[in-house]
Amino acid sequence: MAHHLVLGAGGIGRATAAALVARGEAVTLASRSGTSVDLEGVSTLALDATDADAVAGAASTAATIVNAVSPVNYTHWDRDWPPIANALLQAAERSGAGLVTVSNLYGYGKVDAPMTEATPLRPNGIKGEVRARMWTDAFTAYQQGRIRATELRASDYFGPGAGRLVSYLQGFVIRPLIEGKSTLRLPVGDPHAPHSWTYLADIGELAAVLATDDRSWGRAWHVPTAPPLSMAEVAAQVAALIQAPTPRVRRIPAAAMWAAHVVPLVRALDETKHQFEQSFVIDASAAESTFGFRPTAWATALAETVASLTSGHVAAAA
Repeated sequence: MAHHLVLGAGGIGRATAAALVARGEAVTLASRSGTSVDLEGVSTLALDATDADAVAGAASTAATIVNAVSPVNYTHWDRDWPPIANALLQAAERSGAGLVTVSNLYGYGKVDAPMTEATPLRPNGIKGEVRARMWTDAFTAYQQGRIRATELRASDYFGPGAGRLVSYLQGFVIRPLIEGKSTLRLPVGDPHAPHSWTYLADIGELAAVLATDDRSWGRAWHVPTAPPLSMAEVAAQVAALIQAPTPRVRRIPAAAMWAAHVVPLVRALDETKHQFEQSFVIDASAAESTFGFRPTAWATALAETVASLTSGHVAAAA
């Protein structure tokens, strides 16, 4: 049994911790506040991810450091991510722990074909540049023999444990339907564009695989994900699950979105709105063939997500 330091107690960090424990591994789940979790076999720790010395100390007996951190402010990644990324590189080098980074697809920028791990990193905005730089720096350190490093990249995710404001699919499609909306209003995106939706539990599962398999080092891996579906298709499936009429799915008028640009979070969506306006699909065959990893069946993933949100909605209404 090896020990792993998982940074970030959000949905992805918890899913990773659970997947590692299921493999018989020991886990310390660290966050700034030391959030306690109801996961057997997982200890918790209050830790500042920007403090390289503290992280290195916590990882002194760890086989890996898993970066599942999510900066609180989505609009200031250029300010908030670099101190964390630099500290974790230093901590990995000092401790000897491998660095597993949970990332996304922002670094690819605008694409016109399914993305593989060989798709060039050509970011079209600040958040994508931050993510691309994080991997470039980690890979350079790997090539120089200073650390072991790998990165997993997930598409827009959903699933039990996903925060209310971090899952576009849950926030604007699944949850509104459960709350009784008959018309869905999308801030950005073509309701009929095919899109890859990664299941949260599968992100944690692949992170655990990469942390425990030496074939992972020195490259990025896409999280195996079910075949793409449009938001309109997902909405119809959710409606069927909760026995509600199929909803109308509409974009918020462009004029209204332009007026809303006074809100920083709305402006921050500009960089990634292309992901929802045309086909946005990942190819994760490398992880599937190398590790024998298969994504959770779509029907199962959607049903589990709806069940988790429905129970929460019922409890809140009671």
